[in-house]
Amino acid sequence: MNIRIASPEDAQTLVEIYAPYVKDTIVTFECAVPTVEEFADRIRRTLEKYPYLVAEEDDRILGYTYASAFKSRAAYNWSVETTIYVRQDEQHRGTGCALYQALEEQLRRQHICNLCACIAYPNPASVEFHKRFGYELIAHFHRSGYKLGAWQDMVWMEKELCPHTVPPLPFVPFSQLPPTSALTRKELPRA
Repeated sequence: MNIRIASPEDAQTLVEIYAPYVKDTIVTFECAVPTVEEFADRIRRTLEKYPYLVAEEDDRILGYTYASAFKSRAAYNWSVETTIYVRQDEQHRGTGCALYQALEEQLRRQHICNLCACIAYPNPASVEFHKRFGYELIAHFHRSGYKLGAWQDMVWMEKELCPHTVPPLPFVPFSQLPPTSALTRKELPRA
């Protein structure tokens, strides 16, 4: 399995992975499957500040993960929300663990201190996955979103990734990090 930086050219495949979660589950509170163009734009915008990674095996993308701003104000620069999706037919093979390990490595390089995960509830598989990664349940919100004909709860889980120094180490946007051999970029065909 190879973990690499996502590319806007991956959008079609990532939408295919994400669509069943949107259409058939409460895992995401998004109610309409985004277009490939919307998804490509999300990848571009995310990579300006945060990692967006895919796991692939034999040139087939198995899943993806990314970080996003927890809140937009500057004081929150050291906190992110984490997101992960794995092909439904590829779960329980270690893909999610490999993706989250790679994501955390990059977030440490950015000096991120806090990881937050917003999880539709009940979702025992996601809650247990995050617990294994050291996240703790910190909040439960009741009837927060309406999807699939019912009001749905959500929970927040949190993990301290790095020490909270005073002053904090400067936040480094992902696009400004020096390259690492741990991640590759997709090789695009040459014209």
